[in-house]
Amino acid sequence: MASYELNAFDRRFQSISLVGAIEQQGLYGLNVGYWLRDPNQFMQWPKLLQGNPRQDFLWQHTCYEIFIGVHGEDYYREINLSPSQAWQVYQFEEYRYPEDMPPQAAHDIELNQLKRTHYGLNVTLDLTEFMLKHKLKWSNMFLGLTAVLQTSQGDKHYAMQHSSPNADFHNKRDWLHQF
Repeated sequence: MASYELNAFDRRFQSISLVGAIEQQGLYGLNVGYWLRDPNQFMQWPKLLQGNPRQDFLWQHTCYEIFIGVHGEDYYREINLSPSQAWQVYQFEEYRYPEDMPPQAAHDIELNQLKRTHYGLNVTLDLTEFMLKHKLKWSNMFLGLTAVLQTSQGDKHYAMQHSSPNADFHNKRDWLHQF
C-alpha cells in the first residue's frame, strides 16, 4: 500500500491534514482510503445517504477524487466520492474535454464499496471493464488523489502536488502514483 500526504493549495492552511492510500487488489480491484485529521473541527460533512447513489456535481461540497490516467494516452477517468456515500465516474477524451457540464458519466468502473469512516473515507472499485476495454495492465496506469474540503474556513483544495498557478486537479503532472 502506497500512501501520500495531500497538500492544501493554500499553503498557509495547515489546520487539516489529509493522507491518501492506494492499494491494488487482485487483477482489477482498487482500494483507496483517505485519512483526515481535523483537530479544530473545521470540516463540514454532508448528510449520509443510503445505497451509494450516483450523483453529479459532488465537487461543489466535500468530495474526494481519484484520477486515473494511462501512459501515452490522452483519455482519463475522474472518480468523485462524497462522504455522503454518493459517487460518480466521469470520462474525458483529453484535458477537460469534452467540456459538458456535468461531464460525461463513465460506466466502465464499478463501485464495490464506499463508506465514510471515523477517519475519513474508504472506497473499493472494480476496474475490470475499464482495463479490459483498453487492454491495460496496472503498469500502464497512474493515479492522482485529490479532495475538495468544505470547511468553516472556506473550500480547501488538496492534491498530491499543485504545479499549476490555480488549483487544477486535471493536471496530469500532479498524478504521482505509479503501479
